[in-house]
Amino acid sequence: MSNMFNPPHPGSILREDVLPAMAISVTEAAKRLGVSRVTLSRVLNEKAAISPEMALKIEDWLGVNNGGRAETWSGMQLKHDMWHARQKHQAA
Repeated sequence: MSNMFNPPHPGSILREDVLPAMAISVTEAAKRLGVSRVTLSRVLNEKAAISPEMALKIEDWLGVNNGGRAETWSGMQLKHDMWHARQKHQAA
């Protein structure tokens, strides 16, 4: 199980795929999400997790039919967090 790949932080998917595909800046994305630029930057730079509230904001912004489903984003965050927790647990 420990050799399973490290699931990506959902912020990296927003940073590398979603924002470039939409051709919008971090500032504009933050405005559309209704969060501060600093808050969004922390998520994009993988310094903060996508909270359930942020996942719902992403859902409202992108729309369920465009990959914005809140459960999808929350699930990515959970997989990422669990992988890291498992690594620490196995190392202990």
